[in-house]
Amino acid sequence: MRVRYLHLETTDPAVNLATEEWLLRQDTADVFMLWRNRPSIIIGRNQNAHAQINAAFVAAQGIPVVRRLTGGGAVFHDLGNVNFTFITTGRTTTALDFKRFTDPIVAALQKIGLPCRLDGRNDLTVHGRKISGNAQFALGNRVLHHGTLLYAASMPDIARALVVNPVKYQDRAVKSVAARVANIRSFLQEPLSVEDFIQFIFTEIVPRGQSDDRRLTPVEQQGIQLLADRKYRSYEWNFGRSPKYAFSKYIRTDGGVVEIHFDVAGGVILALKIFGEFFSKNELVSLENKVRGCCHSREALLKRLEDVNLDDYMLGVDTGTFVDCFF
Repeated sequence: MRVRYLHLETTDPAVNLATEEWLLRQDTADVFMLWRNRPSIIIGRNQNAHAQINAAFVAAQGIPVVRRLTGGGAVFHDLGNVNFTFITTGRTTTALDFKRFTDPIVAALQKIGLPCRLDGRNDLTVHGRKISGNAQFALGNRVLHHGTLLYAASMPDIARALVVNPVKYQDRAVKSVAARVANIRSFLQEPLSVEDFIQFIFTEIVPRGQSDDRRLTPVEQQGIQLLADRKYRSYEWNFGRSPKYAFSKYIRTDGGVVEIHFDVAGGVILALKIFGEFFSKNELVSLENKVRGCCHSREALLKRLEDVNLDDYMLGVDTGTFVDCFF
């Protein structure tokens, strides 16, 4: 079986995740691939996107939230996080086999002095600290396995980006589980640069004498870019696929307390009720009707309310603060 060894140059999360799917669906070769994303949050296939993130931090930093093909929890990526992907043909069982794909990674890390091991079903740990999370997706007889390698990731950003109050969201979606994580570089006696670490992993995984062509063809790049734009940058995939959920929030504003309750399905705000201690000149039902049917996104809500004089409904509450109540 022909094996392709790829190192993706782009750090665009939408393009990198689209590359995985395109190669899984359109190619027949086995693949080993290394890639990095600029700061982004990558959520699992079955998760409620909003419930995994610190919305204020994500919005302020302009961090994209992108849904992947595989299940599991949300992860924060930056350029200190190295991701690896295996795609193979010839699946003979419906069971997920993490050991098969993590063994070569474990062997490589042990070679540079890390007492690394597969812990539980899908984590790699060193001294009980998580350095890698793994997930899989099967399509016919093809399997996609990918994992993270926390090499020199920003731990404060990970903590800030993924912190959210779970009380606000009521749903049955998969929840991310907090773990004690650590960077690989902190365990090395002679730390490498991220680029040298990537080269080391490549050298260990690619068989000796094997042709090492790390590039995608122009035709592949064109198909991948189209998939990234149509799917992995879309609200429908990243947020609209979130399971149905209910949201509630209580916030103090300059105009008084605002309390909001609403349901979301398909990424769209449905039933909505607004309560509070503020003063209003008009009936709130008119404002509720204006918001109902809007996508549950900050940009969509701001656009929906751009012609609304909020003082008519909530004296002393500005539009930006009102929109904050939805996250």
